[in-house]
Amino acid sequence: MEEKKLDFNSIIGFVLIFGILIWIMYQNQPSEKEIAAEKAKKELVAKQEAQAKADKAKTASLPAAAVTPGDTLQLAKLQKTLGGFAYSATLPSAKEAFTTIENEKIKLKIANKGGYIVEATLKEFERFKKGSGQLVELIKNNNSNLNLQLLTTDNRTLNSKDLYFEPTLEKIGADQVLSMRLKAGANEFLEYKYILKPNDYLVGFDIRSQGLNRVLNSAKPIDLQWDLKTYRNEKSVSYENRYAQIDYKYDESKYNNVSSHGQGKEETPEKVSYVAFKQHFFATILSTEKPFETSKLQSDDLVKDEKIDTVFTKQFRANLPLAFTNGEIDYKMNLYMGPADYKTLKAYDKNFEKIIPLGWGIFGWINKWIFIPLFGFLSSTIGLALGIAIIIFTIIIKLAMSPITYKSFLSQAKMKVLRPDIAELGEKFKKDPMKKQQETMKLYNKAGVNPMAGCIPALIQLPFMYASFQFFPAAFELRQKSFLWADDLSSFDSVVKLPFNIPMYGDHISLFPILAAIAIFFYMKMTSGDQQMAAPQQEGMPDMAKMMKIMIYVSPLMMLIFFNNYGSGLSLYNFISNLITIGIMFVIKNYIVDSEKIHAQIQENKLKEPKKPSKFQQRLNEVMEQQEAAKAQNKKK
Repeated sequence: MEEKKLDFNSIIGFVLIFGILIWIMYQNQPSEKEIAAEKAKKELVAKQEAQAKADKAKTASLPAAAVTPGDTLQLAKLQKTLGGFAYSATLPSAKEAFTTIENEKIKLKIANKGGYIVEATLKEFERFKKGSGQLVELIKNNNSNLNLQLLTTDNRTLNSKDLYFEPTLEKIGADQVLSMRLKAGANEFLEYKYILKPNDYLVGFDIRSQGLNRVLNSAKPIDLQWDLKTYRNEKSVSYENRYAQIDYKYDESKYNNVSSHGQGKEETPEKVSYVAFKQHFFATILSTEKPFETSKLQSDDLVKDEKIDTVFTKQFRANLPLAFTNGEIDYKMNLYMGPADYKTLKAYDKNFEKIIPLGWGIFGWINKWIFIPLFGFLSSTIGLALGIAIIIFTIIIKLAMSPITYKSFLSQAKMKVLRPDIAELGEKFKKDPMKKQQETMKLYNKAGVNPMAGCIPALIQLPFMYASFQFFPAAFELRQKSFLWADDLSSFDSVVKLPFNIPMYGDHISLFPILAAIAIFFYMKMTSGDQQMAAPQQEGMPDMAKMMKIMIYVSPLMMLIFFNNYGSGLSLYNFISNLITIGIMFVIKNYIVDSEKIHAQIQENKLKEPKKPSKFQQRLNEVMEQQEAAKAQNKKK
């Protein structure tokens, strides 16, 4: 039979499909209007910051030298700007000074002015690449602020970040406890208490007030304003930025996030238990025992052009009102500053691990109960190198799925045997599609073949494939681990740096995606003939044979484009996965499935009494018969 050529309608269809893919790729790109709006927004923020600095110069508390003990005149002047907190400006601590606390994992620097953390360094991790000598610094150079907006009883609004706290550092057992007090009198104060345990990323952080009834207006909650401008720490700023977002727990047991892309994304959840400013592989999490009744969370994307915007990834902001209880503030909280590693976060038993994007529903279950334990066993318990662990991990997963692969191929082989009979029915009933469909279903039933048997195994494998797309980018273990030519399995494995940038592809060539694309090409070449033979052409439906021929080339091309900037660990997994699948298919095709035996069995089944159709098939036949009867009735009219 002469093969049909690619018709014009099919070409249009594939052009439309490709157009949709391009549209999906670009739908998150900011428009000129959005860029202009962002520029205007930045200018406005810059003006506001400049104004704030000017106001601060006028209203900020004076250094201790400006007020001598017992100088009631100077104290009276301070009270005009600082109200009840003028007392804090008379203390020796009212100066630019810092207190440092540290353990084996983190080093924190807390300022007298504002009482908040101005530097947070992770002592075990380096930026960009292993051996860079630059430690990961989550907070530095004023990229973060923690401020309480204080409304006083004389209708004055003060910002805690502009006021001076008095530090007191002591050791209680093995813990370091730093008390920062903003004083309105000898025993009247607002306190931040930092508690640092040995060898821990979690810092106790309590906020409480004492004796401030006469100073603070307790009719409204105090606004805790927390923001963080996240530094780039990884090889690819765009890839890192893709996985940076605000995650939060609310309403006791619900979890959500503020969209990781776009400008001015904002959420207002209630009863919030924690807020996580998550970067790709690191996180800063503020949790509280007493939930915040309301909140306002905002995320802004700072990467517009990865060639220019190379320092920061996101601007995160959180507004968390602190409610008064009996005229005082009392919140027991924690600050986590460390790796966004599933096992590390889970160990705290605070549901912090929910910030790791493992996927929803069945995809998350596969990652949580199969991928994470198996990969952790291979990489930690056995101690395999990470590249070898990925290969062994892939082999185990593919071998476990091989019975499904066998079922799928067996179904294709059966459908291939029946294709001549189906073609004959198509020719016989080409003017009556309904009758042709009915007779085709009867043929399947008589031969003992389920036309859906080939689809179901493929559908079962899809969740595992999608789960891998979530697992590997989130696997902290891969960060800065090398394998063969890849110096970092969590980032792309560039082997050639291009002197120009190719849209959607990038300015480099990664080798693992090329190998994965070649493997996909040969796998699809190997199976395309059987799939085409097993998929009979239905009238009014796309020509599956033609689509398969095109997909043989489209799928590898998509792999090259989309995976060039992805982590090389995921590309390695796909490369090994396709190689193993090719091997399994070769063994099944040549040594397990006997086409002649299948043909003989089907011919034997045709001579037997057909099986009673299932209830679903009976209902389907009834519907088709009703449609055919209605069609005949319409013709009579």
